[in-house]
Amino acid sequence: MVTNETTRAQIASERIVRYADLRPCFNAFIDTRTPGSDKKENFTIIGPGVSENPAQHVHISERHGFNIGGARQPPGCTNSQHSHETAEVFFVHSGQWRFDLGEHGEDASVELSPGDLISIPTGVFRGFTNIGTDTGVLWAVLGGDDPGRVLWAPKVFELAREHGLVLLEDGSLIDLAAGETVPPEKAPMPATTRDQVAALKRFTPSELEACVARAGAAGPNGPMNGLAEVTDIVLIGSGRMNWPHGFTVSKVILDPGAVIGPHSFDGADVWFVQSGSAEVSLDGETARVGPGDTITFPAASRRALRSAGPTGAELVCVRTDTMAPHQL
Repeated sequence: MVTNETTRAQIASERIVRYADLRPCFNAFIDTRTPGSDKKENFTIIGPGVSENPAQHVHISERHGFNIGGARQPPGCTNSQHSHETAEVFFVHSGQWRFDLGEHGEDASVELSPGDLISIPTGVFRGFTNIGTDTGVLWAVLGGDDPGRVLWAPKVFELAREHGLVLLEDGSLIDLAAGETVPPEKAPMPATTRDQVAALKRFTPSELEACVARAGAAGPNGPMNGLAEVTDIVLIGSGRMNWPHGFTVSKVILDPGAVIGPHSFDGADVWFVQSGSAEVSLDGETARVGPGDTITFPAASRRALRSAGPTGAELVCVRTDTMAPHQL
């Protein structure tokens, strides 16, 4: 016989990824040995992500129509210039960050703080650096079940080889400094060509700022489903940053004691706790979540949320479409 406690434990282990349980990869990408980039931690929370290391741990492999990941970096640590084939969105959980666009980061830059969001369109070189004095964490959303491969700036390949790393076409890294050699049946990943660089978009500072939603800034918002104690602020969707993403993003603020009653949703529904604490319910079973935790509700499931702390809670919600929830 399966008890409620057993079911609750299964829900917590299968649908919630705790911040404390995140398993980082320290060598997920070709710049893992490059000075200034060698201290970053990459997380794949939902979906395969874009890691070049097959050993990268995936917390939840279930398809959602988008991927959830994250990065944790100490002060001064940089993620090298690269481009993506699908949308890439970052929400700043902690720390101070600078995002730089262009092959060498020279086209445009913007600084972000906790609670800020940035959505960088496809086909443009981007990199980001923790410019604060403490370790910072970014929570990320990548478009599609398969977000494709990373296109690195040419200099990244040069620096990697200088420090003894070669990226192969199958995504694995060869450590030349440790005496490894490229297997004869495998080929190195071709370095990015000048034609590929020229084909990418270049952004002005004002165009980059239009890709940012600042914490506390005005935007399409209001009570969620008529609940005055629940504020729903649209960050992506409903006319805001309305280029193709394949998902919507909202910031949901729960006042102390606020409740979002039982409802269902037709698509994947993922929540991230920015601050405070909340109690989430799935098919009648509940679990408490706190800052840095990620929760995923399966399509058409019966779910509910309520504030569980004296200061309320702030969460980020990602959905596959803009359909309204169905009250139960």
